[in-house]
Amino acid sequence: MLKGVKVGLRARHESDIDVLRTELFDDVVNASRAEGAPWRPVVPGSQDPRLVVDHTNEKVVHFSVVELEGNSLVGAATLWGIDTHNRTAHIGLGLFPSSRGKGYGTDVVAVLCHYGFVVRSLQRLQIETLADNTAMLRSAERNGFVREGVLRSSAWVMGEFLDQVLLGLLLEEWKEGKERKEG
Repeated sequence: MLKGVKVGLRARHESDIDVLRTELFDDVVNASRAEGAPWRPVVPGSQDPRLVVDHTNEKVVHFSVVELEGNSLVGAATLWGIDTHNRTAHIGLGLFPSSRGKGYGTDVVAVLCHYGFVVRSLQRLQIETLADNTAMLRSAERNGFVREGVLRSSAWVMGEFLDQVLLGLLLEEWKEGKERKEG
C-alpha cells in the first residue's frame, strides 16, 4: 500500500467493487461529471473496466482509496493514459460523498504524484477537471500543479457544455515543492 498522511492507495479488492459501483457510478450526476462519456448503469457482476482491474493493461493503474485510520474504503484513484515513451500520465480520483471535504483529495493527489514520479519514473503528470470542480482544482494546486489552460465548452455534462481546466506538474517542480515543504 502507498501511504499518504490521511489515506492509503491499495490494490482493488473484489469486495470494493460493489461499494464503488454504489457510491460512485450509480450516482448519475456525479458519474456524468467525472466521466468523458454519458452515464450508463453498471450491471452488478459486469466486467466494467472502471471497476474491475485488467492487470494486462499497462496504460492504467487502478487503486482503491482507504482511510488510514480505520482502513475503510473512501473512493478510487487512477493513474491513466500512461505513456512510457514520453513519460507522462493523467491523474483521476473519485471520493464518496461522505468522504469529501476532509482533505483526502489533496492527499490522494500527493500519493499519486509520488507513485508517478518515484515509482513509475514519469516526467509529467496531468489533470483535467471541470472548471467548477473547486475541490479538485484546490487539491491539484496544493500539490504544485499549474493551470495550463482552459478547454472552453469541451465537456458535455447533463445537458450543457462546460469548460475544463488543464493542469500539469513536472518532475522538477514536484521535487522543488517537496524540498520547500521539508525544508
